[in-house]
Amino acid sequence: MTGEDGRRVSRRALIAGGSTAAGLGILTLATGVAVDQRILPGRSRLYRALGLDGDAGVVPTASGGHLVSGSFRSTHRGGRTVGWSIAYPPGSTPGDPLPVVVVLHAYGGNHGSAFGSRLGLDHFLAQSVERGGPRFAIAAADGGNTYWHARSSGEDAAAMVTDEFLPLLAERGLDTRRIGLFGWSMGGYGVLRLGGVLGASRVAAVVAESPALWHTAAQAAGPAFDSAADFRANTVYGRQESLAGVAVRVDCGTGDGFCPNARDYVAGFAAAPSGGFEPGAHDLDYWRRMAPAQLAFLGAHLA
Repeated sequence: MTGEDGRRVSRRALIAGGSTAAGLGILTLATGVAVDQRILPGRSRLYRALGLDGDAGVVPTASGGHLVSGSFRSTHRGGRTVGWSIAYPPGSTPGDPLPVVVVLHAYGGNHGSAFGSRLGLDHFLAQSVERGGPRFAIAAADGGNTYWHARSSGEDAAAMVTDEFLPLLAERGLDTRRIGLFGWSMGGYGVLRLGGVLGASRVAAVVAESPALWHTAAQAAGPAFDSAADFRANTVYGRQESLAGVAVRVDCGTGDGFCPNARDYVAGFAAAPSGGFEPGAHDLDYWRRMAPAQLAFLGAHLA
């Protein structure tokens, strides 16, 4: 199952767990080759243990602008009350006709996961604007653990976004004619799928971070799809052309268990998308480190 955060295991703890330095070197070589060739699971734990995930990103101290939150009852989510938040850049106020990036959160997350002391996108946005970056709003809504597509229960978080949340944002003055999409983990998969469904006429740019991707229904996490037929109907593999005309960025840490699948997905584009693969795990340390470049990418294409 893919969640919002991860835990670190120190290199010292791994050594203290039982191997000498020489033995660790042999184990590292043999296990590292096996993991890179997709023979062994546990890529994330191995890379963390060996200190291969790079520096931890830090939420900047820049004070965010207005952060407005509310809720609505969603027909597409079975009558559930859906919470939402909109982060405005410093110097802007609610009602300003800003372009908007819609965020799809990870498994176990909610509309607040993108902001504050968690992922901190409101603070990264404030830092960018202070440095002369473009102004736009960032908005998120609760999607549950639905993997952002229609489910056999009748719940459809993607339709909630398009039919209920986007109109709400427009009513609040935001420019929703052509939006940006940002998502990580479960939401990373979600934005690739939703961006393809809406197409270039509605979506200017997509950032998929550490997307939760599988090649088959049998490989997928239990909650991700209802059946093999559901997987086939909603996989993003083989559908890269649906994003034609949309600026796409895909980022994934090399220590992330999804990295091999993300590489395969990126290889399916006729022209390579932006982003790439660098040290990092499936955790906030990596996601925060990548946030400045990703927001700059979105801002450039929304401007």
